[in-house]
Amino acid sequence: MGRRVVVTGIGLICGVGNTTEEVWKSLLAGKSGVARISQFDPSQFACQIAAEVKNFDPLDFVEKKELKKMGRFIYLALAATDEAMKSSGLTVTDDIADRTGVHIGSGIGGFDVIEREHSNLLNGGPRKISPFFIPAAIVNLAAGHVSIRYHAKGPNEATCTACTSSAHSIGDAFKIIARGDADVMIAGGTEAAITPMGVGGFAAMRALSTRNDAPERASRPWDSQRDGFVIGEGAGILILEELEFARSRGAKILAEIVGYGMSGDAHHITQPAENGDGAYRVMLNTLKDAKIQASDVGYINAHGTSTEIGDKMETIAIKRAFGEQAYKLPVSSTKSMTGHLLGGAGGLEAGITVLALRDQMLPPTVNLENPDPECDLDYVPQHSRKAKIEYAMSNSFGFGGTNGALLFHRWNQ
Repeated sequence: MGRRVVVTGIGLICGVGNTTEEVWKSLLAGKSGVARISQFDPSQFACQIAAEVKNFDPLDFVEKKELKKMGRFIYLALAATDEAMKSSGLTVTDDIADRTGVHIGSGIGGFDVIEREHSNLLNGGPRKISPFFIPAAIVNLAAGHVSIRYHAKGPNEATCTACTSSAHSIGDAFKIIARGDADVMIAGGTEAAITPMGVGGFAAMRALSTRNDAPERASRPWDSQRDGFVIGEGAGILILEELEFARSRGAKILAEIVGYGMSGDAHHITQPAENGDGAYRVMLNTLKDAKIQASDVGYINAHGTSTEIGDKMETIAIKRAFGEQAYKLPVSSTKSMTGHLLGGAGGLEAGITVLALRDQMLPPTVNLENPDPECDLDYVPQHSRKAKIEYAMSNSFGFGGTNGALLFHRWNQ
């Protein structure tokens, strides 16, 4: 039996808000963060919409001279971590520094930096490439900068497993504490891939919605009129602590993390198996890790990207994992409002899942107007609702068939 691990801080930033409470309030109100892309001219692209972080000034979190050393994904992570640390009330002093670690994932990292420096190479030759190019772009430098800023000398890691990256980061951080290798972990994910190559690449796969005339209605998981996902950006960071350590410093506990599962589809580079095998097994593995019954789960924050195959697969997997309980189990996709943060999605959605437990409120799936007949569960359509939930799960699935799920328990002690 490993040590118990609790959540003491949350930092969220995405297209619907720049703080945790702003994000949560927007989600409960059913507010969409999707709009026409502003970071570049999208007029030549099939998809011209995204869920961008708005009214955000990185200079609020990073000194001007430091900005050139970071991709956008890094300073979004720093902004979310700043809030998470403040909300936890934690200060990393010298006596706990080597027991405090960082685990922050990203699926792509500094796409903006790669594009900029490639342009510099083409236009001016190799001498025009910035000496900060590599550390500004590589995935683990979000964790690196957070570690340096907060004097965290414990485990320092980053997971890059496509859209499961930050779920894996949180789960692995949970296990690091549970087995005794750290007492505190700053964990989550970050992504900033709303760039010409990012949008163009996903559009070339025909994975993105092209509902450009109605951006706020474009992300519509489980709806029969869905036509692809909407790319989003942002970060979600949790502060995880060993229970007795958190109690000893008088921390306010938000939830307990009790289960973490992983699985691989071993099926296709981008498409899940139609019978939902990988997603089914990852949920079973998570329940087994938590040592609870499927009937104990009161809410699932779904992967729910708004793609035809993915939505059907997750529905089938939930039915397989939960049996008849599946029809009584509320399942919602907050991606209907935030868009899909790719590698940052699991961090954002883990935070949202904890907030659902804290406030006993279920965020809705907006734009679900004409449900796909094959998607027939309770997806909390259109409006948030009150609920009594003790356990809540967050699902994440990624290209390459990589899956992760997290299970949280309401804190009521």
